[in-house]
Amino acid sequence: MNLTIARNAADISPEDEILAGGTDLSERLRSGISKSPVVDISWVPGLDTITGTGAGPTTIGALVTIDAVGSSERVQRDYPALAAPAQTLATPQIRAMGTMGGVLCQRTRCWYYRHPHLRCFKNGGDSCPARDGNNHYGVAFDLGPCTYPHPSSIALALLVYEATFDTARRRGVPIGDLYGDGSDPTRDHLLDAGEMLTAVTLPEPTAGEHSAYVRLMSRAWADWPLVECVGRLIIRDGTIEEARVSVGAVANIPLRLPEVEARLAGKEPTPEALADAAQHAIDRANPLEQTRYKLPMITATVLETLEKAAGAP
Repeated sequence: MNLTIARNAADISPEDEILAGGTDLSERLRSGISKSPVVDISWVPGLDTITGTGAGPTTIGALVTIDAVGSSERVQRDYPALAAPAQTLATPQIRAMGTMGGVLCQRTRCWYYRHPHLRCFKNGGDSCPARDGNNHYGVAFDLGPCTYPHPSSIALALLVYEATFDTARRRGVPIGDLYGDGSDPTRDHLLDAGEMLTAVTLPEPTAGEHSAYVRLMSRAWADWPLVECVGRLIIRDGTIEEARVSVGAVANIPLRLPEVEARLAGKEPTPEALADAAQHAIDRANPLEQTRYKLPMITATVLETLEKAAGAP
């Protein structure tokens, strides 16, 4: 393996594969999917801290581990919708090695992409073999040619906080712009070749926040979710002033659900209001033939998330 060490962003070329925690890249290198020169960014200074003062915004460096995010008292107190997935995704070993930048920029887990002898849009091919193949774990919101879900649970939480990200070239970019609308099947994220994500920034905390994270999996531990949801409600004087809901494992990008959010705004968090909003979680769904089973799971997962966020027993 051709490995170099980066001391700053200028040491990264467009041909390089970026190595941080290595939990994804090491697997791709072993299977032969990734063969580019590798540049280790773990030596770039200033990217491994969580910073913020008082009640202002909080910035999380790209090299901060997921375990450090989940165990941060500041994150737990001010951004519970981020702390929850950071504390539970993958395994303790992965959380200890995986980084904030890595989980946001990881590659698809589609088994067709991961097969060293098959080609798809994302590894040099001109089709999506999953579309007419085995797509049991595929999308329920078919947004573009690629039919496999985006794998980042952390991105869902950043969406509900309307966080921004920085790179060595740009600052303050909305987190949704990292993924676009899912129409480009060749990309898992929209950073330019050689562009390194350096940090994410969450806005100042909001009083009255209630949040929850729920995921459904085919087994209890160390599995990729079939459906997951992050919900964030701002409740004051018994009324939902603002709602933010995102779902994962169902689209080729992390997905906000404005239909659900609109049904909650201005309402009391009654069981009836939450159930009505959850029914709209699949308004835009257009599943594949093998993923229709996800539709009731999406509705149920969104409802459970809203109930937990609202404090229902």
